[in-house]
Amino acid sequence: MLLMSIDFSNLHTLLASLYDDMMPLCEDMMNVGKGIAGLGALFYVAVRVWQSMARVEPIDVYPLLRPFAIGICILLFPTLVLGTMNSVLGLVVQGTHKMLDGQTMDMRQYREQKDKLEYEIKMRNPETAFLVSDEEFDRQIDELGWSPGDAMTKAGMYVEWGVYRAEKAIRDAFRSLLELLFAAAALLIDTVRTFFLIVLSILGPIAFAISVWDGFQSTLSQWFMRYISVYLWLPVSDLFSCMLAKIQVLMLQKDIVEMQTNPNYSLDTSDSVYLIFMIIGIFGYFTIPTVAGWIVQAGGAGNYTRNLNREAVRAGGFVMGAAGAGLGNIAGRTRGK
Repeated sequence: MLLMSIDFSNLHTLLASLYDDMMPLCEDMMNVGKGIAGLGALFYVAVRVWQSMARVEPIDVYPLLRPFAIGICILLFPTLVLGTMNSVLGLVVQGTHKMLDGQTMDMRQYREQKDKLEYEIKMRNPETAFLVSDEEFDRQIDELGWSPGDAMTKAGMYVEWGVYRAEKAIRDAFRSLLELLFAAAALLIDTVRTFFLIVLSILGPIAFAISVWDGFQSTLSQWFMRYISVYLWLPVSDLFSCMLAKIQVLMLQKDIVEMQTNPNYSLDTSDSVYLIFMIIGIFGYFTIPTVAGWIVQAGGAGNYTRNLNREAVRAGGFVMGAAGAGLGNIAGRTRGK
């Protein structure tokens, strides 16, 4: 009973506040990031200036601004990087959460209407009224006498009432268990998401600093890709929950129409379908990271490989040209002699 009374909305709010409380730790990594980025910038600029001087070429200043731009991002990481990204992505979270709230409110209203309609239908039938109303059950028992026929009727009513209450209790318990697992799956996704975001945020300055070094440029794009992808877990989760809530709303609307027009309609089938969709929802929550990964993709390693191949081809052409020029010069001097 304690687990059933958990307010999961407060737990999600707690995770959001946990992320905000952990953000000051980014400042502890900024000093380390500045040292790594400074050393990387020194080598980055020195190598490119040396290459230009060795080739007797003018120094291209524009590529040299990259480490300085990354250094500025490291200095202002909590506000410039995290603040900007969280503000932009937060709009997506607010939009999807608003959609979910609307569908959840509709689902609650239709569920209350369905429960009320089911109670009224059973109360209109004397053969089922005693199943849902204790007052009606006591009234019908009091009206019966103590003859053998009435005693048999009382025993049958007690058995039928007990079976109905037992089935309802088992069905409600199983439904509560699935709803608990469903909410726990959503909380698990949000907890893992918060953990990933905290790690990416705290170690973000280190990732930015490492991206200054040659051969690690893809670290920057990979960090952005992973942060955005993990941040979008919550909007994707809200959309998935919104879809399930919409399905339940359509099911409730169908049940209400059938209950109002079809006197022989059975609610057992509807409850079974609802439980099936709850099971589907529990497993569906674990596909959210994959779906979020489809939204944002970065070709960090692939781009680096292509750039490396292009530089290798360019260097090979330069070496072959220099070798050809040297052989031509030697041949010309030999011919001149």
